[in-house]
Amino acid sequence: MDAIPALVRHVRSQLDRVIVGQNDLKMQCLAVLLCRGHALLEGVPGVAKTLTVKAFSRILGLGFRRVQCTPDLMPADIVGTSVASLSTGTFSLHRGPAFTDVLLVDEINRMPPRTQAALLECMEERQITIDGDLHALSPLFTVFATQNPIEFEGTYPLPEAQLDRFLAKISVPYPSEAEETELVKRAHQGFDAARLDAVELEGIPSGLLEHAETEFAGVTVQGSLIGYIVEIIRRTRDWPALSLGASPRAAVNLLKMSKAVAVVEGRDYVIPDDVKTALLPVLRHRVAVRPETDLEGVTADQVLGDVARAVAVPK
Repeated sequence: MDAIPALVRHVRSQLDRVIVGQNDLKMQCLAVLLCRGHALLEGVPGVAKTLTVKAFSRILGLGFRRVQCTPDLMPADIVGTSVASLSTGTFSLHRGPAFTDVLLVDEINRMPPRTQAALLECMEERQITIDGDLHALSPLFTVFATQNPIEFEGTYPLPEAQLDRFLAKISVPYPSEAEETELVKRAHQGFDAARLDAVELEGIPSGLLEHAETEFAGVTVQGSLIGYIVEIIRRTRDWPALSLGASPRAAVNLLKMSKAVAVVEGRDYVIPDDVKTALLPVLRHRVAVRPETDLEGVTADQVLGDVARAVAVPK
């Protein structure tokens, strides 16, 4: 296995030039792409969610489009629409920003439910239906959506069907004191996050991503680990503190993410620690904590930690 370690080193070294810290965010974004999934990035404003996705797509040489969500955003603003030509009397397709490789959906919970639903087909089937005609999206089509966890006014909570389309929900924390100090120093020295074009980011060598995806498909997973994953998922469905457990899609995605964690760590086989690392990003948005448990301040992450500890780890 040569391509994935080379890809990880390159992406990490280039992202480090523009993003201070946030190592989990950087590597989980790469893991999501290798899995051909989508990610929901949740964090307060100013913790480099948008900057990371923009730099990430540039390093990988992928097409990038951005949608800034507002309450009046319409489905056609994302997927596109048919436009009539008065001169010819024919209709032509006006492609929306979804016709790209990486789509950044900023503040997705400010988008009304009707427009949120327009993303369901895109994310699940990588295709768009406009006026009854199917239009294929890029095979690499990936949605990175951001969400502010502290704002509630003027927002529309994502329904379970929408949340389940995201392979991972990545929590983006504040930087450490040392990281924040380095960030301020870089700003003092002239770095401006709004001028990413001024940073000469080096793209990956041609064909490296394709070779990495081939290697990813060959990752070894023992039968005992598949049983371990299934047992964790099934435990969430009758866990006392949860009112909604994880779906079968969650089991498949936990397997995929565990494989991605393994290859990012430089292995071509999965170990139980990979499953534990993938557990929270894959499941935290797919389970619902009971109201009485939530009132006690217990989070989904804490409950999932209890679930994982209750399942025997395969030897």
